[in-house]
Amino acid sequence: ATRPEIQVRKQYGNLPPVECYAGSLNQVFMNLLNNAIDAIEESNQACTDQEMQHKSHAIWLRTEVNGSDQIKITIADNGQGILEEVQSRIFDPFFTTKPVGKGTGLGLSISYQIITEKHKGKLYCHSIRGAGTEFMIEIPVRQQSPTSR
Repeated sequence: ATRPEIQVRKQYGNLPPVECYAGSLNQVFMNLLNNAIDAIEESNQACTDQEMQHKSHAIWLRTEVNGSDQIKITIADNGQGILEEVQSRIFDPFFTTKPVGKGTGLGLSISYQIITEKHKGKLYCHSIRGAGTEFMIEIPVRQQSPTSR
């Protein structure tokens, strides 16, 4: 069976320049996008080839201004969603829902540290089993310099 195309739907708001650690933030984006792709591919495994032809696969990327001094980035997929009973553990180091050999259980934990500790922001998740998952990142537009604390 051929792998179905995943559409990337972009809804970019008009953001101000953001002070951030670009390399670390890119690592977070890659982790979240890889997880979204894995979730979509995992949801396909339960489908017949015919069902797959009629299913639309998508990842949504949204950016928006969030209040006067924050931005919000949302990465969403229409994969199978995360079971409610494990949602509270997804940011724990070494916790993974992926099959053995597929994930280390470190991607979300490292992402959480990068957003909360390095950027003084928030990373949280909303997921509905069978409908998909949304990860939201909120970070301040300006980082507090160590001297201004």
